[in-house]
Amino acid sequence: MKPSRIRLGMVGGGEGAFIGAVHRMAARLDDQFELVAGALSATPAKAQRSGQALGLAADRIYDSFEAMAAAEAARPDGIEAVAIVTPNHVHAPAATAFLKAGIHVICDKPVTVHSADARKLAALAKKQGLVFAVTHNYSAYPMVRVARQMVQQGQLGEIRVVQAEYPQDWLAEPLEQSGQKQAAWRTDPAQAGGGAIGDIGSHAWHLADYVTGQPLVELCAELSSFVPGRSVDDNAQVLLRYANGARGAIWASQVAPGHLNDLRLRVYGSQGGIEWRQEQPNQLRYTPLGQPTQVLERGGAGFGAAGARLNRIPGGHPEGYLEAFASLYSEVAQHLRAARPGARKSDRPDKACHFPTIADGLRGVQFIEAVQRSSRAGGRWVKLPAAQD
Repeated sequence: MKPSRIRLGMVGGGEGAFIGAVHRMAARLDDQFELVAGALSATPAKAQRSGQALGLAADRIYDSFEAMAAAEAARPDGIEAVAIVTPNHVHAPAATAFLKAGIHVICDKPVTVHSADARKLAALAKKQGLVFAVTHNYSAYPMVRVARQMVQQGQLGEIRVVQAEYPQDWLAEPLEQSGQKQAAWRTDPAQAGGGAIGDIGSHAWHLADYVTGQPLVELCAELSSFVPGRSVDDNAQVLLRYANGARGAIWASQVAPGHLNDLRLRVYGSQGGIEWRQEQPNQLRYTPLGQPTQVLERGGAGFGAAGARLNRIPGGHPEGYLEAFASLYSEVAQHLRAARPGARKSDRPDKACHFPTIADGLRGVQFIEAVQRSSRAGGRWVKLPAAQD
């Protein structure tokens, strides 16, 4: 028998929101979750309209996440997990409320504005024995999994150079002054905690961290705000030093005309190099040292087990952003089912099933803070806490 869907709640993601709709589509794509409750806006009237539009039962549309956590924890059919898709400053208080109520958490990145809050969430999730997933969704693209496996298997040799970049152009003008919702909160320091480095630079950092597996130990950075009157950075340039001696760089920009969502990663080792680009996600360029470049394709020859386990349709049929997001949700679902009372051994996820956790979320916020410290100090080299911290 197919196991029952996981009962999901959502905080944020109401009318006018972008990422909430993405989460809802991703959660349903593999038929693993069912959205049954929500506190979809901090404005009660908007929360009610949003819940009604999604077909939620009237008694499960909440005006606040606090009320939702308390009520759902008291129901025998209450939610098992909550997706938190609010502006960044709400992540920590909302996640705390649901963890204390015994409810698993799926949270957007950056997981908190301050690393001290992320550390508290990590401790609370561990104490409660709950799953805490962070939606660094680019790690769930099949060809990213292939890239990671190639590094782990030593096909690139010793890693020497890591280059990640994430340019966009949508904030090249002061869009926030027009009242556009996404621009308004992302350029508000009180809500976002930072600009391009937190919004997209954190994705570039995690992609490099995930694929290479190399601990980042030190960085120097310069943050810039090119649009007049903007209170957060809209361009970030960061130099990286890794524990094994590798060197790297991250460029994240939201003021780069001609780039829509051009996340890409290049990794070079002593025996070869790879390149992956999010706008062409079904291909991975691989160049063994001294040999012609190969283009590995999702579903094609040499695809490998790491990518194949996330593959839904035959090669040549493009998969992209929503499918990768859905893969992350499906990986989380396996762990949530294993955490259900009375779960059997057969419900345990396979060893290859993994997703970014609160530990990744904590390191991500520490990375953002280190970049900000370095930039404030004029580009001084700044050490990062060890991963276990």
